[in-house]
Amino acid sequence: MNGDVADGFAGQRMLVLPRPVVAEALKQPVTGELLVTDCGYFPNADSHGRERRQPIDQAVVLIPVRGRGWCRTGGGRFDVAAGEVAVLPAGSPHAYGADRSEPWTLWWLHVTGRSVPALVELIGASVSAPVRVPADAHGLALLAAEVVAWMERDATRASMVAASGAAWHLLTLLTSSRSVRDTSETLVERAAEHLRTTISAHISVAELASTAGLSESYFAALFRRRMGVPVRTYQTQVRMARARELLGTTTRPIAEISTECGYDDPWYFSRQFRRTHGTSPSAYRQGLASQVA
Repeated sequence: MNGDVADGFAGQRMLVLPRPVVAEALKQPVTGELLVTDCGYFPNADSHGRERRQPIDQAVVLIPVRGRGWCRTGGGRFDVAAGEVAVLPAGSPHAYGADRSEPWTLWWLHVTGRSVPALVELIGASVSAPVRVPADAHGLALLAAEVVAWMERDATRASMVAASGAAWHLLTLLTSSRSVRDTSETLVERAAEHLRTTISAHISVAELASTAGLSESYFAALFRRRMGVPVRTYQTQVRMARARELLGTTTRPIAEISTECGYDDPWYFSRQFRRTHGTSPSAYRQGLASQVA
């Protein structure tokens, strides 16, 4: 059995789908993309530990909400504390366990399916960097609890699909997490946050790189790797999102919206908006008005 097994912790919850059910669910739509095969909750899990020398087909997600523990992969040994998450990719030997002096209280789940490797990659988890710092650790714990609740209900397809949906939400939220050991990711995320909160400011890539203490070329490469797009493209996406919001929720003049979104020239703003959306700002606003009407 691939599930987390334990001698027992007071108040523990643990669900393991029968493997014939797993095999059938993986052939079906939705659950074939992502299926929760095992999940549980171990409170104050003193002496909890698990070692898998033979790789398994599921990715393992460990979400401690109190205390601390550790995990070990081919990339080394890593501490995992409350507020952090360990994501262990499928197909690699691993081990994990509770800290002896401060054992963790842990939500955990195993997931498999066609979309799981891509989600793990988007999260940025690997055998060399399995521990992530989520933006909303409490929200992840609530989603893990939802997964367990659905799995506890029964093994019907409806319950498995609902558990898959909650797990999908959990993993997609983790894509905004960062590595606890990769400070370059932290610098990039701070730069992205700065762009989101200072939309009207004129900030060059060189200025962002200087603030991060990096060369412009290295910073640009890091930003693109982490965010998936170049700095300028990301800034345009942020500005266009703000422009759509203002066009749809206010009657402010286009020129005023242009300035708030960081474009001193309304004509250039309009060209940029058309390039992004295939229509002008005024036509976009009129289209929204007609939809509401």
